[in-house]
Amino acid sequence: MRKNILLIQGHPDVQEHHLCNELERSYARGATDAGHEIRHINVAAIDFPLLRSQQEWEHGLLPANLKPAQDDIHWAEHIVFFFPLWLGDMPAVLKGFLEQVARPDFAFTSDGKNPFAQKDLIGRSARVVVTMGMPALVYRWYFRAHSLKSLERNILGFVGIAPINETLIGNVGNMDEKTAQKWFTKMQKLGAGGE
Repeated sequence: MRKNILLIQGHPDVQEHHLCNELERSYARGATDAGHEIRHINVAAIDFPLLRSQQEWEHGLLPANLKPAQDDIHWAEHIVFFFPLWLGDMPAVLKGFLEQVARPDFAFTSDGKNPFAQKDLIGRSARVVVTMGMPALVYRWYFRAHSLKSLERNILGFVGIAPINETLIGNVGNMDEKTAQKWFTKMQKLGAGGE
């Protein structure tokens, strides 16, 4: 079944010579070949300010150059995030992007009593693809994947996105070409399945 799939590249370096970019391209190739409709957002290529207050988040204007990102999120049935683990979390530019676009009256709506009464992004699924220098099992079991769980529970799940699947790719600093190709093949298969 054909899906509208949004790929969000969260690597903070716009040069596109990174594993995250190759993983995204592999996913997109598989999805396109399977007939899915694809859109891309490269977060680091968008110039936007960081939010600095609750007042600004609740009542400030969304920067005009982020309106297409909200439109793409609204259009999507499945969203795939690609980013490297930096200091144990997503890069700051991706967090700042999510803070800007996941605003009241877009991502959720108040009923007057409960400010978070309605989750407005229900009906969308997600996959989070995270690269890291440490072994993925160490991140998952020793560090308990705390930052990933926070993204899934406190941002994506909070606005109604479910189910959320994850792909953790460790030891990227020591990755050989054969291992990288296995990951590209896996991404291509996930893209073909719209997963």
